Amino acid sequence: MGLVIPRAWLRAGLLLGLMMSATPMEKASADAVFGAMATGQRSSIPVGHVEFCRRHASECRIRSDRVPPVLLSRGMEEKLASVTQLVNRSIKPVSDFAVHGTMEFWSYPDSAIGDCEDYVLLKRRMLNLEGISLSNLLITVVKKKDGEGHAVLTVKTDKGDYVLDNLNDEVKLWSKTGYRFLKRQSSTDTGRWVAILEYRDVLVGAVD
Repeated sequence: MGLVIPRAWLRAGLLLGLMMSATPMEKASADAVFGAMATGQRSSIPVGHVEFCRRHASECRIRSDRVPPVLLSRGMEEKLASVTQLVNRSIKPVSDFAVHGTMEFWSYPDSAIGDCEDYVLLKRRMLNLEGISLSNLLITVVKKKDGEGHAVLTVKTDKGDYVLDNLNDEVKLWSKTGYRFLKRQSSTDTGRWVAILEYRDVLVGAVD
């Protein structure tokens, strides 16, 4: 099922303005980046993503060669901030259990309500439509300071891996979030997940 944009967004002109402001995509040339996460072995797939892939099989079968990280220009910084604010302010946070009657149900927030994973899916879709490769847009599982599990979107850039979070409008370098990073999608296979090694500001070459 394709993405349905809530009418309220269109009336406000927010999404239209975002798309019209799109700039040509640029990518960094270097593969090794300071501030990037180091990833390890293949990891288990979150149950919510397993079920999501059953409903959206084509989205979980995308394989690609490693691509350079996105160039974090001023325009790109503004784009990431705009998407974060737009989605965070347009979606009402509601638990999966309240909406779907189950603890984990990942879906696009077509009705403008959703859990943290749903914010991530929408941001990922919007940024991909703007030309950012899915190899640089990775669903990521973390633990908050209180121990609760949480999902964020990682964007791989030439200045490190940045996080888009529904709990905060600020786009932060992953090492500045205060989260414990557990695993994320592979950058070469949308249906595969890899463990994240808890190293900060290391030089990373081939990470996935």
